[in-house]
Amino acid sequence: MHSARDRIEYRSWLEDLERIADRLDLSTEARSTATDLFLTDVPDDDRSKRAVLAASVYAGSLVAGEGRTQGEVAEAAEVSRLSIQSRWKDVLERAGLEPPGW
Repeated sequence: MHSARDRIEYRSWLEDLERIADRLDLSTEARSTATDLFLTDVPDDDRSKRAVLAASVYAGSLVAGEGRTQGEVAEAAEVSRLSIQSRWKDVLERAGLEPPGW
């Protein structure tokens, strides 16, 4: 669980996460998981934050059983698919989850 301080500090990023999730029509569970994944290890630089945010949304959709494609998430988040592809497994591992082996 993350502190209220984390949610306040990264409020604008979490609002962006919600906008992306709206575009993808994700459930509350997927949004909550994506938020937790993002807050687990927020990068220092803004460019990396955007990519990790998108990877967190992608991974959150997988965990919630609502798998969206990397391309769909990339388009909604306005990042490259490669940004998601290269980060989503690390996002899961840093949160103590094991990425699927497919």
